[in-house]
Amino acid sequence: MRDLPIGFLDSGFGGLTVVRQSLKQLPNESIIYIGDSARAPYGPRPLVEVKKYIKQLTHFLMNQGIKMLVIACNTGTAAALNELKDEIPIPVVGVIHAGSRSAIKMTENQRIGVICTQGTVESHLYQTVIQNKEKNVTVYEHAVPEFVKIVEEQRIQEPETMETIKQDLFPLKEHNIDTLVLGCTHYPLMRNEIQEVMGPDVTLIDSGAETISEVSALLDYFNLSRTSDDNDKNPATQTYFTTGNGEGFEKFTQILFNQPDLKVQEVEIVGDELVDNSNT
Repeated sequence: MRDLPIGFLDSGFGGLTVVRQSLKQLPNESIIYIGDSARAPYGPRPLVEVKKYIKQLTHFLMNQGIKMLVIACNTGTAAALNELKDEIPIPVVGVIHAGSRSAIKMTENQRIGVICTQGTVESHLYQTVIQNKEKNVTVYEHAVPEFVKIVEEQRIQEPETMETIKQDLFPLKEHNIDTLVLGCTHYPLMRNEIQEVMGPDVTLIDSGAETISEVSALLDYFNLSRTSDDNDKNPATQTYFTTGNGEGFEKFTQILFNQPDLKVQEVEIVGDELVDNSNT
């Protein structure tokens, strides 16, 4: 069981930021990742539909053989985390609770902003989690759906992107927040641009990075952690799948991880199942 990989899922590219943190913090662990780019973005979709997709992705990863599931998607966490914890026999981790705890720890004026997808805003899960832990904190949730499209379409460096960021973040700047949660795993890929707009006095919280700290603790708690000795005997592996265009996903992942030989496999959506045709 200990040698099995950790499974990561997301609507597309965004969850790769969580995997990047895993590779940094947990270098002895193998990972399997699937990004549902064919149906991205999840944010505008009803949560009941997102829950269905998350369960399909989970079923696919369970069939691959994993020891822990990380829902590396804020909308997916809001839609399906609680049910999956009850339904599958391995630990399940989402990205909202860890980011919320870190935001509470970092804020000094008790005013926290959260940028996320429309689906996450409608769930109000960040507000609920934060205020359940600290009732005196004011939470401003703000949907910035265009940010996901910017990342998925690889438009971060385009000149008009900075103007879009300024316009979309303006309402939060008026609320005098001192802490901003990047409440979608796509957003850390725009971290520098977001920080420039918000200014140096606003602390950005990467919920994905905080989540891997929680994953590390749970691996130790359940005695599932691999050691350096394990890695020497059986080196950690990385396996990537997408439901979308494999070539585009592969190129993006190679650049993000600086691994030019990294491969991404395409899976097909057939009814309610995901089918890996790479070996057929």
